[in-house]
Amino acid sequence: MTSTFSFFKAATRWSKNHKFFLTSFGVLAGGGSSLIYALEQSIHASNDAAHVAKQKWNHNGWFDTLDHASVRRGWEVYKNVCAACHSIEYLAYRELVGVCLTEDEAKAEAAEQMIDDGPDETGAMYKRPGKLSDILPKPYPNEEAGRYANGGAYPPDLTYITQARIDGENYIFALLTGYMDPPAGISLAENQHYNPYFPGGAIGMAQALYDEIIEYGDGTPATQSQCAKDVITFLKWCAEPEHDTRKLFAMKAFTILGVLNLVVWYLHRHYWSVLKSRKILQSPKSLFKK
Repeated sequence: MTSTFSFFKAATRWSKNHKFFLTSFGVLAGGGSSLIYALEQSIHASNDAAHVAKQKWNHNGWFDTLDHASVRRGWEVYKNVCAACHSIEYLAYRELVGVCLTEDEAKAEAAEQMIDDGPDETGAMYKRPGKLSDILPKPYPNEEAGRYANGGAYPPDLTYITQARIDGENYIFALLTGYMDPPAGISLAENQHYNPYFPGGAIGMAQALYDEIIEYGDGTPATQSQCAKDVITFLKWCAEPEHDTRKLFAMKAFTILGVLNLVVWYLHRHYWSVLKSRKILQSPKSLFKK
């Protein structure tokens, strides 16, 4: 209470320039925040794509971790379906060890790929079997080849796709499972397909996931929605491989801070109890006069 009174007492002595500066700063901060929010809402409102439904993801809670069985199945979906067009060029085979594959499995997967390397002692480039230190190979040698193979549309890299799209996981799930026939009055160009969740509705990527398109190694039924859920969980791990570790550290930090807070509270009560509970007796001088 005393500190609050002192603050307001000091504030009365502020110059007019200080008050003007603080008032202007508050107005600008509030106006800027409102403008940013309005612009963001206008972007969403101008988007002609269908509204994306919210899905319940196992990893979205504060203390929830990634479903690692789903991550492993998602790797199977990516390897057998998505890798034909999309790259994950910021992920190395060694990072799959202990997450999606064992070390021997990862070495075998890498060795199946022939990687450009060199130059050798003659100055020539050569190909060699892949190693754990190699990144996952791209499906196309360059962007032009990718566009030529996909009717002018270039398949994006998927390493950080869940972070690069608004409402990441929900949007990708809706996109993968939302293909349909175009409604009356909408015509599509050659090699285009209709998906209401894609801006404009016309998308160059054909529907990739169907029921039983692959067979999971653990026997899970490979429905379209299950495949979409698994590959999105895998891509979430690609974008945030430290996801579980970060939440574990946060839990440890909150636990330690909670204990320290109790210790500080006790010490505060202990050291200040004498001062806060003291009683000051004021005796008039007349009582001491003879």
